[in-house]
Amino acid sequence: MKLTIYKTDGKSSGKKADLNDDIFKVEPNETLIYEDVRRLMANRRQGNASTKERGEVRGGGRKAYRQKGTGMARRGSIRSPLLRGGGTVFGPRPRSYSFKMNRKMKQNARKSALSLKASDKAIKVVEDFSFEEPKTRRVSEILDALELNGKSVLILTSETDRNIYMSARNIPKVEVLEAYKPTTYQILKADAILIQKSAVEVLENSVQPNKQEEAA
Repeated sequence: MKLTIYKTDGKSSGKKADLNDDIFKVEPNETLIYEDVRRLMANRRQGNASTKERGEVRGGGRKAYRQKGTGMARRGSIRSPLLRGGGTVFGPRPRSYSFKMNRKMKQNARKSALSLKASDKAIKVVEDFSFEEPKTRRVSEILDALELNGKSVLILTSETDRNIYMSARNIPKVEVLEAYKPTTYQILKADAILIQKSAVEVLENSVQPNKQEEAA
């Protein structure tokens, strides 16, 4: 799969980026995408919701009223779940909602997400750029030239670039990440993915490592 490499002024550089079809042109597995996004969302949950059960609420040290002659149920404690202020039955308790997926499943989920974006023509490759100092206006100009202003954009760089990160952090819906970091959820959430030319290989290696790297 080949994509045009754009300059930062929005014009074509006349070159093409060769993207791996095994990553950007696979049949999306919607089940894996769902499971990976569910895993990511579940891992964010604090899991600290808690209720008191019958044995934990205050009161009920003695029988509320006599056994017979009242015309009411033979209630033994005001901590009964049937009464206001009583204990909760099967209420939430602090627990972890997180669960795991194996590495290949996560990689295939990311491949599926990238393939969906590629099929929607939501991926653009741009020549490498950097700034001597943080300038939000520069990033805004690049996005405007590439017709991405106002959209949710994920910018992928080959390595940590603090100046690009600082320049883009004040622009709504724009996120800057190293190419090996984006999750399935972050890929799907973005309206467009802007990949620097040198970051393409980093992204591909993170999703589908070379056999030599796997052996190591």
